[in-house]
Order: sequence, then C-alpha cells, then structure tokens
Amino acid sequence: MSILGGGCRYLSTVRSFISFDVDSEEVIDNIMRVQNVLLETGADLKLVKPENIHVTIKFLGEVPSTMIDNIYEVLRDVSFTPFKIRVKGLGSFPNFKVVRVVWAGIVEGCEDLREIHLQVERGLRTLGFKPDPKGFSPHLTIARVRSGRRRDLLIKCIKRMCDYEFGVVEARCLRLKKSVLTPRGPVYSVLREVCR
Repeated sequence: MSILGGGCRYLSTVRSFISFDVDSEEVIDNIMRVQNVLLETGADLKLVKPENIHVTIKFLGEVPSTMIDNIYEVLRDVSFTPFKIRVKGLGSFPNFKVVRVVWAGIVEGCEDLREIHLQVERGLRTLGFKPDPKGFSPHLTIARVRSGRRRDLLIKCIKRMCDYEFGVVEARCLRLKKSVLTPRGPVYSVLREVCR
C-alpha cells in the first residue's frame, strides 16, 4: 500500500509491467540448457525461472490499481499483427567489465517490438507515465549476476555462445502483468491481455 495526500487516503498499488511471454517449448528448453552451462562456470547467478521468461515492453513499477483499466485501454489501441521473434545469441548488461544481467538476444522481430514499444510509450504518456530513460533494447533476461565470483569464466562462456540459436516464438498476446516479489523470486500473473 502507498499513502497519498499526507496520509489522508490509502491507495492500493500493483507492481506491473507490459510484455510478450515466451511460450515456445523449444526456446524455453534451450534457455534452460544454456542456464545450466552458465551455472557450470561457478559464477554467482540467480537464474530466471522458465515460466518467468518474457520480452519486456515496458516496466511500469508500482501503479495505482485504479489505473489498470486505463493501461488496458492503451494496450487495446496498440496496432500489431502476430509476428515471429527469433532468439539467438548471448550477451550481458551493462557490459563485459560489469556483468549484471545475462540475456538472450533477439535477431528477428526487433522492428515489430520497437514499434509496439513506441505505441505503448505514446499511450502511457497520456496517463502520466514518463519514457524509459534507458531506451528500449529487445532481449530476454535469463540470469542475474549476484557477485563477481568466476566472472572471467562467465564472460568466456557468454562469448563462446554469442551465436547460439534458441528458436522462434510467435508473439500474439501483449500482456499487462502483475509482479509479486517473494523470497523465492518474483511471481507473475496476467492482469489483462490483448491477443491478435
């Protein structure tokens, strides 16, 4: 809960984001295979659970629950037809000197994702949301790095798999999702979806 208006009024909020889920068994199986290879380096990793793998279009953070329907209207106005996302290669954010996130790359479907992101940003701006200062870089986060342990081995592994083919996902459903943080990791659920 967050308090607004000097404590006079309570407003429930929902930690949320907008995304396309990865529902291809082939892609998920390949991601799990790669995650196991990354773990074998001995690096200090927190793996993203298979059911939580997605392409983030926009992270919203804590939003008032009363705005969910307004955000849904923005999603309904987004123009897109089903398209393919081809997942290939590994990389890291922010760079190889400071590895915080290991991601799987997207080599097909990027333009569609960027166009959808632009439409979402445009619609959300009318609701008071600010554009993401980091910009938009389509990817799938598959692991987070918790410390510098065995970093050199991790970087070598990422570079060795820079052309790894994960497979293809069909993007049909743009989803507004709820994220509940728990000691065992985040739990996601679908609040609203727009399927084409």
